[in-house]
Amino acid sequence: MGAIITIEGGYIVASAPEGLKGVDFTFETVTVGGTENAVMAASLASGTSVLRNVAREPEIVDLVRFLRAMGAHIEGEGTDTLTVQGVATLNGASYDVMPDRIEVGTYLVAAAATGGSLRVEGICPEVLGVVRDKLGQTGADLDEGEDWISLDMRGERPKAVDIVTEPFPGFPTDMQAQFTALNTVAQGTSRVTETVFENRLMQAHEMKRMGADIVIEGDSACITGRPSLQGAPVMASDLRASASLVIAGLVASGETRIDRIYHIDRGYENIEGKLQCLGADIRRIST
Repeated sequence: MGAIITIEGGYIVASAPEGLKGVDFTFETVTVGGTENAVMAASLASGTSVLRNVAREPEIVDLVRFLRAMGAHIEGEGTDTLTVQGVATLNGASYDVMPDRIEVGTYLVAAAATGGSLRVEGICPEVLGVVRDKLGQTGADLDEGEDWISLDMRGERPKAVDIVTEPFPGFPTDMQAQFTALNTVAQGTSRVTETVFENRLMQAHEMKRMGADIVIEGDSACITGRPSLQGAPVMASDLRASASLVIAGLVASGETRIDRIYHIDRGYENIEGKLQCLGADIRRIST
């Protein structure tokens, strides 16, 4: 597209002295962030860009619709090819960004893991995709409407579910850690396989400190559920691992202390306050 990109002092520096130009580009792997950056750049590049093997996540569709509301000319959202006709400028617009389906999924998994019940409003259940199907496999009673979904475990332990992460419409990697936590207290044995990111089973090592029966085999975790975990001091390694350790702490006996929680604030607003409203004994400690 004509950009000049260098690494200076550990920072990425990009410039386009002659402006960006439309291209026909195929991504080697499906990437959400790569698709988002490319479609935004192409929106203001001169000429037409054809972006192939792009991500199809609902967030990509939402971004395209947002850019279109600002005057961008984009076609193909929801497919693996986006065609973008660059424009000189974008206009201001008023737009309602879609709800965070991963945040919704996290709270639903927390309810399932603890044998509880929950109703989440302001979400179209269809965007949950295979996550909704996997929650059903845990034995939860699911009900839904146009803009809400509810889950009820009736006080029962969840059933173990196998997970294999894949690009959308497959199981999202951002929900893998939460289901790992659920499986540690589920009835039966499960296998969780991560195919999208490397080293994204780090939370399993912390859960083992809490008594979880987890065996790591390459990019998979083999989990035998136990009736409960034991609270312990653990350390968060990334955003979703943080959320999964919160879920593990909710189902553990005794106190669980999670350090490095700055990770969790990147994706969850006031998670402790929302869980408190649901009856959880959780608080943030200043150190």
